[in-house]
Amino acid sequence: MENNLSPTKQEMEAIFTTPNTFPGLAIRKTVIPIPSPNQALIKVKTFTLNQGETRTALATTKSYIPGWDFAGVVVKAAEDGSTPKAGARVFGYIAQGSWAEYLVAPGGLMAEIPEALTDAQAACLPIAGLTALDCLDASGNIRNLRVLITGAAGGVGRFACQLAAMAGAKVFAISRRAGLAHQLEIDGINTSCVFKDIEEAKNAGEYDIIWDSLGGDVLATALTTLTRNGICVNFGNSARQATSINVRSAEWPLHRVQCIWLGREPMYPSTPLLDRLAAMVKTGSLQTPIDSEQPWTSISKAVDKLIQQQVDGKIVLYVENSGRRKDFESSIL
Repeated sequence: MENNLSPTKQEMEAIFTTPNTFPGLAIRKTVIPIPSPNQALIKVKTFTLNQGETRTALATTKSYIPGWDFAGVVVKAAEDGSTPKAGARVFGYIAQGSWAEYLVAPGGLMAEIPEALTDAQAACLPIAGLTALDCLDASGNIRNLRVLITGAAGGVGRFACQLAAMAGAKVFAISRRAGLAHQLEIDGINTSCVFKDIEEAKNAGEYDIIWDSLGGDVLATALTTLTRNGICVNFGNSARQATSINVRSAEWPLHRVQCIWLGREPMYPSTPLLDRLAAMVKTGSLQTPIDSEQPWTSISKAVDKLIQQQVDGKIVLYVENSGRRKDFESSIL
């Protein structure tokens, strides 16, 4: 019998949003995506959850495959040669669709995984790691400066605390998680102060730099704690509130307030930055804060834990596709 396998006739499994149902997500079959000339076809091994993609998925009225972060293996390299070769282990992010057995992505949004890193470690790095790294780069030289980090127990927050400490800053973290101080010590941060809320942080003094993921009233109060010509970098709004600031009555001249939304404004190409993060993990200077590793069939439980803010760092989900569709993969190499 003739082997007539092709991407258009092959199916995969993926996690879809299911609006107006509970729990709002389900694994379904769909067609394997066909890469454009500048895209590689990648078999996904692991992916991680982010607050932004997850909340959007649960609130949507459309059915689609969510997902940003991924780690996997290149099945078919881009025709234009802009991606790693077939067989390469890669990690990166896309705008949508990583919660699946296969995805397509351009070379500028991925990098090769060093041999020393696991798929789980690599999958933690793209969105959370790049966001934290962007905060660091946007702040300039922070050595000996006081840096206040809100939402410090989350994926971005844990990376942010580490990067700030590595850059020589005095790290101050805000989180209601009782165990964060111990986790920061595990991450290699020997001198840190953890506050339960912004008011407690405000009472402890002023800060040269603020990295904020909460927005809302927390951000408004945080801005009043900045030193003269301080810098605030906001990269989220987990409070889901507007931020009201009375600039006219402010008694503090701000050097800069900047917003970073990596999900909407990807840094392209991201490959050099992804390489930079992976190198830090390889040398042991940067720890990947993995809360747990679970099969992707546990997506509903994992999402609920994330939404309830019970995750310390990142949840890693591994895709159970090992050994399947080998004929398909062989046919397109």
